[in-house]
Amino acid sequence: MSTAHTSTVDTPAGPFTAIVAPDGAVLASGWTPGPDALVPLINASLRPASLRTMRDLGPVTAAVVAYHRGDFAAVEDVEVRQRSSEFMEWSWSVLRGVSAGKPISYADYAALAGRPAAVRAAASACARNGAALFVPCHRVVRTGGALGGFRWGVDVKRWLLGHESSEA
Repeated sequence: MSTAHTSTVDTPAGPFTAIVAPDGAVLASGWTPGPDALVPLINASLRPASLRTMRDLGPVTAAVVAYHRGDFAAVEDVEVRQRSSEFMEWSWSVLRGVSAGKPISYADYAALAGRPAAVRAAASACARNGAALFVPCHRVVRTGGALGGFRWGVDVKRWLLGHESSEA
């Protein structure tokens, strides 16, 4: 892929940046003030040769804004393109089905992904997810409800879960 597009939106949880393929699929996203932290998260087979900064990424920007305003379903139909192992890709698709306001444990996530004994693999899928928000790894918590880690910081994860539970 030659050129992808990037944009940063101010949100209540902090600046949110997305990198989007020319066809509109999200390649990487997260609460960071620019694309530098996102580019390494894109699989080499999908990594763009260059980035073009835009003010607005159309449906992707609209979904991010709508989500932060309380329309949690707005991010569900945005296409995401990530590449990894078959299990990792399957696990990411499973995450997209976890409902806002209803966090699940890593053990529950492993079971949903079809490998109940693979709790560490499920946690790894969350850790390696490069398309935060669109693949809502923030909705997976430790057994007992402790937050666990989050690439973009525990404070952002806490804000997201609180935001979703206030509207759920």
